[in-house]
Amino acid sequence: MKAILSSFTEAVKEIHDGATIMVGGFRLVGIPENLILALLETDVKDLTIISNNCGVDEWGLGLLLKNKQIKKMIGSYVGENKEFEYQVLSGELEVELMPQGTLAEKIRAGGAGIPAFYTPAGVGTPIAE
Repeated sequence: MKAILSSFTEAVKEIHDGATIMVGGFRLVGIPENLILALLETDVKDLTIISNNCGVDEWGLGLLLKNKQIKKMIGSYVGENKEFEYQVLSGELEVELMPQGTLAEKIRAGGAGIPAFYTPAGVGTPIAE
């Protein structure tokens, strides 16, 4: 991939079915709006998204969710996204939900090549499994 891209469409064209992508922002603040909109225009599906949350029904990652492009969500906040709730309860969406600090450490550890770490926040909960 070249260093300078000419469009948001060009930036997402290498994302393939089943890809895992990390999306920045906190709720709807600081999200890559134009990249999400460009991804919405593709046929890419079965994405695993790592992000603080999954947006709202009509904005942010909620758009990809509504378009059935997300298979699994790894995050720390559910919020008030009705489509998220529907897809989880109907078994369409897989979810890994964890405390914000655990999510941040999981990302850091993964980037450093650390396969596992201990946090007392998960002891005695399903996340420990």
